[in-house]
Amino acid sequence: MTKEEVSIIGRPVKDMYGTIIGNVLGTLTHIDGQIQTVGIDCGSEGLKQIPYEQLVLQGDVVIYIPGWRIDAQKILKEKRLTLSRLKALMDIMSENDATQSDADVIHDTYKTKLMELDEAESKVRDELSVRLEELDSQERIIKVMMFDAKVQFKSEEISDSTFETIQKHCNNLLERLSHERVEVGNVQRRIEELSLESIELTQPKKEMVQESAVSYLDSSGDTLTGQQYVLPKPPAENSESAPQTYADQQDNQEESS
Repeated sequence: MTKEEVSIIGRPVKDMYGTIIGNVLGTLTHIDGQIQTVGIDCGSEGLKQIPYEQLVLQGDVVIYIPGWRIDAQKILKEKRLTLSRLKALMDIMSENDATQSDADVIHDTYKTKLMELDEAESKVRDELSVRLEELDSQERIIKVMMFDAKVQFKSEEISDSTFETIQKHCNNLLERLSHERVEVGNVQRRIEELSLESIELTQPKKEMVQESAVSYLDSSGDTLTGQQYVLPKPPAENSESAPQTYADQQDNQEESS
């Protein structure tokens, strides 16, 4: 048994928003001894196997990181770095024409890398959309349960204390879903910002102007009728009113970088 296994076995597992999932029961390892998956005892839900890369030991608690967040972080990090290098390369090329032939090869390499990242990014976008649908579905179920509990309380089928307990747990779940929905929205916004930045760097100005003109003409029918469409802004978290979770810490680190 490795030191890593000993350090996490028996420890409680929480999600990124502080909700307890269960306790680490054991691990499965490769032939070389590296941990592959971790078994988590989730009580009545039974044993769940989680990839080791989705778990982070923080103090005495193991934090579970959802797959969509790991995939999104990887894409954002690689694309941010590739765009940064592409900008630096273009600056060098503009300062010294003599390096043009040498830089062309590297320039094509970075553009190819961006195309590969665009394909991976499309999958992440789908993951985020699916997750939002799951959150909406869970929210509807919780709200129905809360309403039904209220009906049972009014009809004197359940006691006041029971109703308060149900309401408390449901509100906690709704708050957790709200936190994750905000985070998914923030990740979607970051991906979109990097995509626009990528287009500006790789697409000729003339093509961008033509696409803008076509886009305007396509929407001109709505404009003539006086209808105006405003894109909704992503919700902002109120970090002052709630304790900082692992997700909050990760967001702060990403924004500072």
